[in-house]
Parts: sequence; structure tokens; C-alpha cells
Amino acid sequence: MPTPERTSLDAIVLAARDLLEEEGLAALTMNAVALRVGVRAPSLYKRVENRDRLIQLVAEATLTDLAGRVDDEAGIAEIVNELRAFGRERPAAFQLVMTPAAGTAVADLQFRVAASEGVLRGAGRLAGEEQALEAARTVTAWATGFISMELNGAFQLGGDVDAAWDYGVERIVAAISERA
Repeated sequence: MPTPERTSLDAIVLAARDLLEEEGLAALTMNAVALRVGVRAPSLYKRVENRDRLIQLVAEATLTDLAGRVDDEAGIAEIVNELRAFGRERPAAFQLVMTPAAGTAVADLQFRVAASEGVLRGAGRLAGEEQALEAARTVTAWATGFISMELNGAFQLGGDVDAAWDYGVERIVAAISERA
């Protein structure tokens, strides 16, 4: 009789996501995840071949979650506000998928494309379909930079960071809306 399964891939990824948020990427090890799901580390290798694959699975689950938070008809302001909320709720996951360090495993292209669809649609509605990709990249780069700085405590000059965010969103939407 085969040995009963003591964990699942979903449980492993969920445990890894929790560990990422609680202790950071460096603490995301096969041993640490195994402890969380109640198995020995060698048992994880039946489901996940190595740490890089584990990180990739976490990144893919993160992008799937993020894509699910964006309504098909959402405008750019709603999309970037949702991205910011996500970054505040899950800062380590945000940084994993939006600003991965060199050499960090990333999600497969299909997950990155799926996560980009909402911002591409929103950007296309603002800038026109022929400029959708350029507009989406501009919005994403600005929002990612702002959110990353906020998460890292880089805004040290005082003032209202929320007001700065609102100003930036307003200005970037206005700039993209201007069709030259």
C-alpha cells in the first residue's frame, strides 16, 4: 500500500507565502516550509524540485491573486490603488513579483501576462489601443517605484504620502489620457 499523502502542493505554496511575509525571502527554505506543513524536508521534493521552483510557485500564486483583484472594467486609478493596497497587505510578495533581486526565480511568462491584462486594458481605454503597452509600462513603473519607496520607508521629507500618491495618480492618468 502506498504511503498516504501528508501534504499538498497548495499547502506547501500557502505555507511558503506565509513564511515569505513573516520572515522574508532569505528565510524561505525547504526546511522551513517542511516544518510549517508538518513533513520532513525530503518529502517536499516529491512536490517541489528545489527552492528556486518553490519561489517561482509563490511568485505565480502571488500574480494570480493580484490579477484576481482587478476588475475587468477598472480604470488606471483603481488598478494602481489596488496594487498599492496589495503592496501594503503583502509587502514581501509585492517585492518578489514587482522588484525581484537579481538571480531570484520569477513567475513563468503566462502568469506575468495574465497579471498584466488589467493594466493593459485600463491603459488602452485611456491612451488608445495602439499605445496601451507603453502606457501600461509607464503606469506600472511609476506605481511600483512609489510603492517600493513607501514600503522601504524612503519618504523621509515629511508631508502627506497619501496626498503625494493621489497627486501622482491624478497626474499620470492625465498625462496618459492626453493623446498627442
